[in-house]
Amino acid sequence: MSSFVPREWRRLLNRCLWSWEGVVAIWREEPSFRFWFTVNICSVGLAFWLPLSVEGRALIVALGLVLLAAEALNTGVEAAVDRSGMAHDALGKYAKDAASAGVAFAAIAAGLAWVILIYGLL
Repeated sequence: MSSFVPREWRRLLNRCLWSWEGVVAIWREEPSFRFWFTVNICSVGLAFWLPLSVEGRALIVALGLVLLAAEALNTGVEAAVDRSGMAHDALGKYAKDAASAGVAFAAIAAGLAWVILIYGLL
C-alpha cells in the first residue's frame, strides 16, 4: 500500500504541472486571456475594497475563475479547429462560435453579479 501512495502523488504532481504549462502557454499566446486576467485582478481588488459580504466576494472570485476557465477552453477549441484545418468549415465555425459564446456568457454572469452586488450597496 505504501508504494501506491507515492505513485498517486507523482501522478497528481504531473497533472498540476501540465495544467500550469497550459496556463503559461495561454498567457504567452492569447491576448484575450491576459485581458480577462487583468480585469479579474481589478475585479477582485475592487471586491475586497468595497464593503461586500464574504459571499459577494466569493461570487466575484469564483465567476472570475469561471471566466478564465471559459477563455482557456475557448482557446483550446480554436487551436484544435485551426489544427484540423476546419477553420473555414461550417462545423469549425460553429465550434469556435460556441466556445466564444461560452466566454461571453461567463463575462455576462460576472457583470450581472457586479450589478446586483453594487445595487445591494445603494
